[in-house]
Amino acid sequence: MGSSLGNGNKFVSEINVTPFVDVMLVLLIIFMVATPMMSQGLDVDLPQTKQVAALATESDNMMLTVRRDGKIFLDEYPIDNIEDLEGYLTTLVKQKNKTLLLQADKSVPYGLVVEVMGHIKGAGIEKLGVVADKPESGNPQATPKPK
Repeated sequence: MGSSLGNGNKFVSEINVTPFVDVMLVLLIIFMVATPMMSQGLDVDLPQTKQVAALATESDNMMLTVRRDGKIFLDEYPIDNIEDLEGYLTTLVKQKNKTLLLQADKSVPYGLVVEVMGHIKGAGIEKLGVVADKPESGNPQATPKPK
């Protein structure tokens, strides 16, 4: 092993970091590609309205989703019993001073949306936003054809 000795009797104490940097760059690229695929959200057919603002991308908000089948999700986590919703909202949204965004499928009965909003009010949440889509055409009254 003459390669470990430098000039004379001195040892070479340099570390080659090139393989380490190569592995780190590959891992970085893998995570950059995989992360957007993991946070796709829930499938909800939102109602359309003329005035829609872009959603904030900050992490100081949570999404409450009411799907077409009546199932309720807080971010991606299902809420099995609507009576438990108030406790979750108090713990995860109000105590952490986050904004709650409500998105409900346009075919959800109005009564269920009002019941969910009652639980939001009962939890004492004051920062509430409602999520909607902009109409595809210029006519806000245009409704898409049923599939």
